[in-house]
Amino acid sequence: MIDTAKQEQFGERMVTSLNAAGLMLLTSIGHRTGLWDALADGHPRTSDQLASETGLFERYVREWLAGAATAGVVDYDPITRTFTLPPEHASCLSRKAGADNLATYAQYVAVCGAVEDDIVECFQNGGGVPYERYGRFHAVMAEDSAQTVVSALFDHILPLVDGLEPRLEEGMDVLDVGCGSGRALLAMAGRYPNSRFVGYDLSSEAIAGANAEAANRKLTNVHFAVRDLTSFDAAAAHRSFDLVTAFDAIHDQAAPLAVLTGVYRSLRRGGVFLMQDIQAHTPIHENFDHPLGVFLYTISTMHCMSVSLSQGGQGLGTMWGREKAVELLLGAGFDMPAIHQLPHDIQNDYYVCRKPIGLD
Repeated sequence: MIDTAKQEQFGERMVTSLNAAGLMLLTSIGHRTGLWDALADGHPRTSDQLASETGLFERYVREWLAGAATAGVVDYDPITRTFTLPPEHASCLSRKAGADNLATYAQYVAVCGAVEDDIVECFQNGGGVPYERYGRFHAVMAEDSAQTVVSALFDHILPLVDGLEPRLEEGMDVLDVGCGSGRALLAMAGRYPNSRFVGYDLSSEAIAGANAEAANRKLTNVHFAVRDLTSFDAAAAHRSFDLVTAFDAIHDQAAPLAVLTGVYRSLRRGGVFLMQDIQAHTPIHENFDHPLGVFLYTISTMHCMSVSLSQGGQGLGTMWGREKAVELLLGAGFDMPAIHQLPHDIQNDYYVCRKPIGLD
């Protein structure tokens, strides 16, 4: 027997979700075109005025505004035909919001939706979708990283490791695995000229961009290289680094334990591994109350799990969870890590692992 009340409630929820999905696409477009930034001052504008100010085509701007107004994101005055973005909404949507800008994350919806046909084929035939099929993913990840990592790097993240900043100022060897476009490493290289920095990533596009940016900033103490980390455990037997970082990267790897073992082996005695990864639990039911749980499982299905499987990897997925992360860190040779959360970042845990001074 069907519970009709429950059926109607679920139907209403799905209709709400359809509208929310449409809003995410409008939000992404507003972010990329600068419309949210233009509206962030709170002044009312007609669609003509907003189009003129942003250099965009009025007909598209008008339809976009109509959708945003229907969603209750912008206010509409039918007498003056003007649209206004309330300051409370602007604080979550414009670039001025910094780490609170949720419009950045809306871009993942379109980026992942672009590979839906590939993902459906993987459901039917197995395998995964390789990095190069994801279009703007690295650009969006770089922007995401700038908000959650780079903006908090010096005031909040690096201080999680006691005594790290003076050592960076004096001079250390630092490796970032899965560095992407290298924004975190570039920031550190600029701040600590006496230290030496290396970044590894599988994407040749991301690495080319990172090296170009390093050259543009005239940074001679940082270098980026294309590196498949699948066999990093075998390649990193020598002690080369005082600090290794991994920002939202380990769960994407084909062989995460091999990467973590390689990290352990590449550290000098007393070296530190600082890992940022998704704040979640390995048991599925413990994520039901996660504020971004559905979104992150979707990103995992559409990207993180799939790119790992495309390399014949383990396919841990975005929501591999704290319990699995600790298991793999211990398996790589580290002692029990210290796990931290930061107030500005609701979706990540920060792991600090030290290599004992007396061990290779």
